Amino acid sequence: MNIISYEPLWETMKRNDISQYALLKHGIDNKTLDSIKKGKNITLLTLEKLCNIIGCTPNDIIRFEKE
Repeated sequence: MNIISYEPLWETMKRNDISQYALLKHGIDNKTLDSIKKGKNITLLTLEKLCNIIGCTPNDIIRFEKE
């Protein structure tokens, strides 16, 4: 089981009307999006980029779940 969930990211994107295409246009690459979809790790730099693109905080992108 993954400790980090990206479910808040998808909810935040929907709420802010941000598409995956918009992320790609702003410098988030396909490999990174694929990693997020698969629940893999991302860098803090990527987390910061997502926050800047979407206009949110890290809590709006990731959630730590207990095992």
